[in-house]
Amino acid sequence: MSIETEAGSTYVLGTTQREYERVRRQAEVWQRAAERVLDRVDPAPGSRCLDAGCGPGVTMRQLAQRVGPRGRVVGIDVDEALGADSVARLRDEGHGQCEFRAHDLRSDTGIPGAPYDLVYARLVLFHLPERVAVLGRLWDAVAPGGHLVVQDYDLAAVGSVPRMPLDEQLAGFVAGAFTAAGCEVRAGALLPRLFEQAGVGLPDATDVAGRLDRLVDAVPMLEGVVRSLLPAAIGQGMVTESDAHALLAPEWAVVARRAE
Repeated sequence: MSIETEAGSTYVLGTTQREYERVRRQAEVWQRAAERVLDRVDPAPGSRCLDAGCGPGVTMRQLAQRVGPRGRVVGIDVDEALGADSVARLRDEGHGQCEFRAHDLRSDTGIPGAPYDLVYARLVLFHLPERVAVLGRLWDAVAPGGHLVVQDYDLAAVGSVPRMPLDEQLAGFVAGAFTAAGCEVRAGALLPRLFEQAGVGLPDATDVAGRLDRLVDAVPMLEGVVRSLLPAAIGQGMVTESDAHALLAPEWAVVARRAE
């Protein structure tokens, strides 16, 4: 097993091509949940939208389809290479209203292009220790009468039925590695509190969703997360190379066969 990473990244899961592909698959999984929330907000044609932490651009596409060619969709991300590639793909598909700006939400500089009619952020607060300050900056980027939409995970609720032998080991590893890196594994459940702490006030509405997948379908995504976390976990002394082997194959194959 080889473990691939990239020096200098502040994103605990890394910026390798393998991680980029995993993030694209993850974003596609989230599409239905995003559509349900966007249906409630219902941005009008011609609206100005921000996708904070745009990553592979999947949500930018959803926003572009809603606001139409007269609208504007700006994606910001610390990963300039991924963001630029995502917008290039969107423009090749005909979404000329999309653009990308490299921006670190942890900085004190204003969000580029603000204010926006809709500011959207998914799985951003999860990763940032400065999540209250970042949420305040996102709120400041919302135009009067506009909307702030935040979606995030609560990893404490993740598990399988029936329980599998690897559940506790994997759950402990994933939660421990993220937490050690400054992430908040319960960010989704804590969103109302974070809104209040940021001075935004309680959200107008919440939409809590839990997905039920066949384990055989969920295994590739979970395996991808574990593989992406391993370099940081090894660097922090949480696991060794031999531990990494124990967390991956052949155990994954056993779990997948049992789920079929």
